[in-house]
Amino acid sequence: MTAKFQFVMRSGPTPGKVYPLEGPEIIIGRDNTSSLMINDAEVSRKHTRLVWQSLGYVIEDLGSTNGTFVDGVRLSAPFVLRGGESISLGENIVLIYESTSDPDATVLSTSASAVKQAVAQATAQAPKPDVQTAAPQPESTPVKPAPSRPAPANSAPVHPAAPKKSKKSMVILLVILLLILCVCGAIAIYLYRAPISFWCTNFSFYFKPELYPQCMP
Repeated sequence: MTAKFQFVMRSGPTPGKVYPLEGPEIIIGRDNTSSLMINDAEVSRKHTRLVWQSLGYVIEDLGSTNGTFVDGVRLSAPFVLRGGESISLGENIVLIYESTSDPDATVLSTSASAVKQAVAQATAQAPKPDVQTAAPQPESTPVKPAPSRPAPANSAPVHPAAPKKSKKSMVILLVILLLILCVCGAIAIYLYRAPISFWCTNFSFYFKPELYPQCMP
């Protein structure tokens, strides 16, 4: 299988070194049996695996101690690599993933300065899609606060509650007054129709026999 992709070491034990990627499966690690051996303390014995698919290699971390990162993001699942992406093994090892069949690809060089220029070009192009997709978001957010205006209408029904209580209290007072008037009226009618003996007996201090002969026995 002819190598269609390769790694160029940006930082590590041998900066600028080129690693052609050949075969359906490539194991990267510190172990001597690894397909791509990198002798560094940051690299686990079996650190990372590359599996070939129709469009390129899929990278997967093999439970390494220091982790595998693609463009600064730690891998938690298999990831399809694209040309120009940087692969970090721990903090010290940085590899650039390149296509050997692309005529526009960065010219290979064993010098570290040429590798850094290739990385700078790739990273300068990467943020552009993020800016385009993030720009429309602030335009849609100011529309949402508008529905908050009807909120005070929910408090309007609270005010009519007070007159209801006052009406009930007024009705109770009127009923009490009517009852008092009825009782007073009944007492007045009873006293008006009461016989003279009732007055003489219960109000003897006022209806004295000397003044009212009707009260004499």
